[in-house]
Amino acid sequence: MPGVPAGCGEVHRRWGRLPWQRVVEPAVTLARSGVVLPAAHARTLVSVAPALLPGEGAEIYAPGGHLLLGGELLHHPGLDKALDGLAEEGPAVFYTGRYGQLLVDTVRAVGGVIGPADLAAYRVLELDVGHALLGGYHVYARHDLNGTIDTLAALPPDLGEMTRPARAVAVANALRTYGRQRLGDTTNISVVDREGDACVITTTLGIGAGVWLPGLGINLNSMLGEGELITPDLVAGRRMQSMMCPLVVVDDDGDLVAAAGSAGASRIRTALVDTLLGVLVDDLDMPSAIARPRFHVVDNTVHAELGYPADELDALRDAGYEINQWPDMNHYFGGVSAVGRAGAAGDPRRGGVGAIG
Repeated sequence: MPGVPAGCGEVHRRWGRLPWQRVVEPAVTLARSGVVLPAAHARTLVSVAPALLPGEGAEIYAPGGHLLLGGELLHHPGLDKALDGLAEEGPAVFYTGRYGQLLVDTVRAVGGVIGPADLAAYRVLELDVGHALLGGYHVYARHDLNGTIDTLAALPPDLGEMTRPARAVAVANALRTYGRQRLGDTTNISVVDREGDACVITTTLGIGAGVWLPGLGINLNSMLGEGELITPDLVAGRRMQSMMCPLVVVDDDGDLVAAAGSAGASRIRTALVDTLLGVLVDDLDMPSAIARPRFHVVDNTVHAELGYPADELDALRDAGYEINQWPDMNHYFGGVSAVGRAGAAGDPRRGGVGAIG
């Protein structure tokens, strides 16, 4: 179910200060002009091209038959029109309005079963959040399929007193409790205003359904095609779970310490855990915490980025893990964006940026 317009509308309704049209206007401008594709995204495009090129994707991501390169213009024809409609008519345009019917017709034309009643009945859900202590700070996050908040809660309380090799084994053991792996197309943004109010939004295309809304430049998501999201408790009428995990960290007084989220499917949890360890336990600034090499656990294998400390990998090997050393820092290991007392940063693995104004 496409929930992004409704979700953004609800956030604006509850906490927005600017008029809705003004909030959407910058997105309309960017959609009209197109944006320069970062080099990191161009590298990622090579691996996800088979999923993105079907349908209208071929002309968008491989104009003239060649994949876009870093520095070239990425443009979704018609996306400005879709966002204009969103600005003028609000989120309802995608549910009970003119774009809603177009969505139904498009999905049904390729064998899908979504109907007008499904869209009309869509509601934004407010979910319970979990809590974990890390480095003396309070972490709050949704209960995701990766079990991020449960993983944090399972970490030994004396992490700050451990040697780094011993800590690496403890973290790997906690990560191994859950094991899901998938490549996906997820986006996260973390923002904190001058008053200390935080907003972390994570959205995902999955790997894309290859079904585009005609004339609107929108590729529908592939959630029902993501095998690891099809859980035994999935029943009609119940909202699907996901691996997305926007979170906030506060101190004992309730003051904000950090707001963070990540892209990366099964690596979201890994990326967030390592970033939080960097900021809350190792006292790193945010750019350093996000950029340092990570490892990710799949079953009994530790996938380690180039530059991950050799003594920690030796400890993991001695603990019975197989080590798969990657030759580079790679988008596979997630894409964190975070802001807080330690600064602001986006993940260099995915061309992310951070700014404090």
